[in-house]
Amino acid sequence: MFRQSMMEIILFVLCVLLAFRAPGFFTADNALNILRNVSMQGIIAFGMTMVIIAGEIDLSVGSAVAFSGCLAAWLTRALGGGAGAVAAASAASLAAGVGIGALNGFLRVRFRVPTFITTLAWLTVLRGVAGLVTGGFPITSFPPGYNALGGGYVAGIPVPALFFLGVFAAIQFVMGWTTFGRAVYAVGGNPEAARLSGIPVNRVKVAVMAVVAGLAALSGLLNASQIMSGSATTAEGWELDVIAAVIIGGTSLMGGSGRVWGTFIGVLFLGVLSNGMTLLDFSTYWQLVVRGALILAAVLLNVAPGGRK
Repeated sequence: MFRQSMMEIILFVLCVLLAFRAPGFFTADNALNILRNVSMQGIIAFGMTMVIIAGEIDLSVGSAVAFSGCLAAWLTRALGGGAGAVAAASAASLAAGVGIGALNGFLRVRFRVPTFITTLAWLTVLRGVAGLVTGGFPITSFPPGYNALGGGYVAGIPVPALFFLGVFAAIQFVMGWTTFGRAVYAVGGNPEAARLSGIPVNRVKVAVMAVVAGLAALSGLLNASQIMSGSATTAEGWELDVIAAVIIGGTSLMGGSGRVWGTFIGVLFLGVLSNGMTLLDFSTYWQLVVRGALILAAVLLNVAPGGRK
């Protein structure tokens, strides 16, 4: 029980230390700033939690974010740039994301190609397609009101943060209270035993891959709204931050175990750490060193005797 609560304790201690040492950290504005900054990666992290628990992985989510934003911007321009064009373009981008994820899952279960390989290929392909769609330059075709999706506020709370909390609640419910959630754990823990128990292993794997890709597309739309353009260079390296948050939150890379709440804490921990180091004027390179060391420490904690398997 103590080990499961360790990240919560570490996050609390980190917040206390930064409140005393980092100027401006312990303010409502900074708290909302942290929440807004982690929201888009956090949305993907909840889907990635399902994928990793199921024994798979998706390395293409960062490129999927860029592709989704670029596709939405391109379609918006092609359809005339009005509110209806934005709605249609957004729906098409979400559908494309879900379709690509389902295709990854299909390749996994039909041809036994590891998702590490297929999503590594999509990482390159989607980034390339995003560049082809934009011609190498950001597409700024969104109407002014579209900024409210990624840069607006509701009751003082950033809109992306509301999406982040909503996705967290939905995935937490699915994984903790539904038959499908239990099936995901079973498939990741022992696929053969799950199959013999009547669980449709292949369909579960396809579904979780579609979910994470769909959430990456949603994050791409929020990001495009925030910067008011579709850019092929956005979200580079996000897949590493997303996987880091999931691992720090205690999900095992071997599959079969993990907590959506743990990922929530992992996302907040990385956001608080990054924000604190920025306020303390840490070098960007030192920030990378610290984040990498923490990921390694989290992995070692999970595989240590008595740790989460």
